[in-house]
Amino acid sequence: METRTASPIPADAAPAHLRPIRSGDQAGAEGAQHVLRDPRRSDVDEWGRSEHMRSIARRIYDPLYRHWFRAEWEGLEKIPATGGALLVANHAGAIPSDAPVIMHGIEEELGRPVYGMADYFFRTVPVVGTLWSRTGGVPAHPDNAYRILHDQQQLALVFPEGAKGPSKTYSDRYRLRRFGRGGFVEIAMRSGVPVVPLAVVGAEESMPVLFRLPSVAKALGVPYFPVTANLLMFGPLVGPVAYFPAKFKIRVLDPVRFDVLDSQERYSKSRVMDEAERIRSRIQDALHDMLRERRSVWFG
Repeated sequence: METRTASPIPADAAPAHLRPIRSGDQAGAEGAQHVLRDPRRSDVDEWGRSEHMRSIARRIYDPLYRHWFRAEWEGLEKIPATGGALLVANHAGAIPSDAPVIMHGIEEELGRPVYGMADYFFRTVPVVGTLWSRTGGVPAHPDNAYRILHDQQQLALVFPEGAKGPSKTYSDRYRLRRFGRGGFVEIAMRSGVPVVPLAVVGAEESMPVLFRLPSVAKALGVPYFPVTANLLMFGPLVGPVAYFPAKFKIRVLDPVRFDVLDSQERYSKSRVMDEAERIRSRIQDALHDMLRERRSVWFG
């Protein structure tokens, strides 16, 4: 396993929206004066992400990543060092622990920002919505993904299982749900970027769902309302945010590239569905392989 440490991003290699920018106040008052900013400490970008807030979040989260989840990566070098790429992973845990582990690991090890695409519901939750945006969360809409991947040549992370992934019970752990209608494949084709599949082991055990309460979810207007082992063990105050120390392993699979013209209005639906199913099967096979090799949930 290859371990990499983060390195500063040179100013001339930074994405366009993170390069030296014009100060709005000085541009209006003084005309054409430019202000240089550290590309990893810029203010809030057009998506609501704050590099300063993200750096704080990484410092706070790093002990959990390294000492609680003890995350290990395999094949990290398969993630492109430059250019856009769509990261696609399995999804699990009542309050998913996989997204922050993946985003943190790539930003720390490769020094590249990652935008996490998720349901617009998260944007509407008070406080949580703002924090989510400031740390790289973006509503999962095709137009947003296209701009991030094609126009800005950044990394975007999606979970095609959607809410079906983290809401599944422990008895169904590591059994991937259907990858929707293959929308992630179509946006990768349109953006002209590869899909990089990730197989994640550990999230299922970090916050296992024992059963769901559909009537409570409907009353609260949320996608699902899980009752977890964490909730029963730690109580209603700590349980919703206390993860078990499951060992995380993330395997990066070979990128999938599509021999099609980008920026087209439509793509063959059958081709899109077939490609999505192939990617789902590759992740599922990798998970089976990783689980066979795992000696312990807690020690890997």
